Amino acid sequence: MNLVTQGKKEHQTNILTEGKTLLKVNIREYGMYIALFVIMLTFSILTDGLFMSSRNISNLLDATGYIAVLAVGMTLVIVIRHIDLSVGFAAGFLGAIAAILLSQAGVPVYLTIPIILILGIVVGLFNGVLVASLGIPSFVASLAGMLIFRGALLRVTEKTGTIIVKDEHFNALGNGYIPSWFKLDDLNFLSLLLGVLVILLFIYFEISKRRNKIKYQFEVISKGMFTVKLIFVSAIIAYITYIIAGYNGFSWTVIIMLLVVVIYHFLTTSTVLGRHIYAVGSNPEAAHLSGINVKKITYIVFGSMGLLSALSGILFTARLQSATTTAGTLFELDAIAAAYVGGVSAAGGVGKVTGSIIGAIVMASLSSGMNLMGVGISYQYMIRGGVLAIAVIFDVMTRRKRS
Repeated sequence: MNLVTQGKKEHQTNILTEGKTLLKVNIREYGMYIALFVIMLTFSILTDGLFMSSRNISNLLDATGYIAVLAVGMTLVIVIRHIDLSVGFAAGFLGAIAAILLSQAGVPVYLTIPIILILGIVVGLFNGVLVASLGIPSFVASLAGMLIFRGALLRVTEKTGTIIVKDEHFNALGNGYIPSWFKLDDLNFLSLLLGVLVILLFIYFEISKRRNKIKYQFEVISKGMFTVKLIFVSAIIAYITYIIAGYNGFSWTVIIMLLVVVIYHFLTTSTVLGRHIYAVGSNPEAAHLSGINVKKITYIVFGSMGLLSALSGILFTARLQSATTTAGTLFELDAIAAAYVGGVSAAGGVGKVTGSIIGAIVMASLSSGMNLMGVGISYQYMIRGGVLAIAVIFDVMTRRKRS
């Protein structure tokens, strides 16, 4: 064996060893990606490839959009050791208000959407005041809000039961797709271009982040493992883009969902506000003593949750092209489940918005795969509940090992 061959084998062994170590140390973060891969592979085999078809993946992501948006906000709420049960019916009620403004009041869509988003912030801040200023437990405060918004939704829809929305621009948010300049082998060219842009931005930001860590003498993974990471993630993005481009391309729902994730990921990982949020979640008393305004952070997080509830209501109403009396039912539980499956710790202080999106896709993939296989709805609920229980048990066991 020559020295070149021996060097290559040693390099491969080092990468494998480092990969195993990283997986072991970051099992909470990487576990959900592994789970999603296993779920998709299993359903793809069991459905003879139907699960991974362009149409099914596109529909799956569209159906996940409004829950994923809620899951992002719920992640931050859980991180600071609170909960918000009102988000489901708040989304349903605000979606109904949007339908009324568009259909009955004649308000144009470019005014309706900002109005609803502002109302959402007000709703969230109201919960924040109850929790931060009056000291009411978030479970009780948000439970009261859930009942209030459920009643309000029934009130505004009781005359007709359903409020039809005919505005094409509004409905496009839930059912429309980004335009394609032209077809490239039956693929949406603009979606392909967007996928390439996402890959380039991912590589650029990862390299910039690595350089900054090296500059300030933080520990980083080896060049070999870093290269493997870039290639692996880029390949996944490229494959998903190829699948989606084969149908109608990226929908506006998916674009909005991605924008929310990018904005909140930046806020939570690259700003002082993000560091304060996680500091409050890790230890509120210590955060207060270090000069962080815990009440202000609570207001911001609940206000953000209200904003995303409004956005979720808009997406759901646009998807159905109507507002109904049952809109928002169980949304809050789906969002909480997505957050926990995505790696948020029940003890607070730990969790990423990107993980919550993966959690939402995991839960949606389970539903989609079981529907394709003809599994009864009763078994679906039990299986999804089991997955949630496993995720929480995994979180508890991980924390025990670290302590």
